[in-house]
Amino acid sequence: MAEELHIAQGGKEEKYSLLHKQITALLEGENDAIANMANVAAMIHHTFGFWWTGFYRVIDGELVLGPFQGPLACSRIAYGRGVCGTAWKEAATQVVHDVDKFPGHIACSSASKSEIVVPIMKNGKVTAVLDIDSEHLATFDETDRRWLEMIVELL
Repeated sequence: MAEELHIAQGGKEEKYSLLHKQITALLEGENDAIANMANVAAMIHHTFGFWWTGFYRVIDGELVLGPFQGPLACSRIAYGRGVCGTAWKEAATQVVHDVDKFPGHIACSSASKSEIVVPIMKNGKVTAVLDIDSEHLATFDETDRRWLEMIVELL
């Protein structure tokens, strides 16, 4: 599985391109946000073999755990706290190469070493975030950011 995380950029681009097409087709005609998040989390998780892949939804002023793939996760995250809360507060994707060096990182799992969090926007406001963790350092890069931002736009 480690080889999956260290694939060549061309291979990563190809995987994301195919995944984007598959997600576009899957979401067509389905308007239930939870069902769509569940399928998207599963598709990303199984395509790349990440440690944890899932969503947190903004509910009553905090991030609440949504559909995910992987081990047990934090149920609620405060605004501006950790990588997810920062992505929400800044309304910007966070790419963290080493979570132990991120100020205020929330360690839901000590196995997580790097992370990417992509905000989902609706009417100019963050409504949820896509959170992906890896058990390897520096897993995520500009390619992941670009493709994952395009994928969440489909939601």
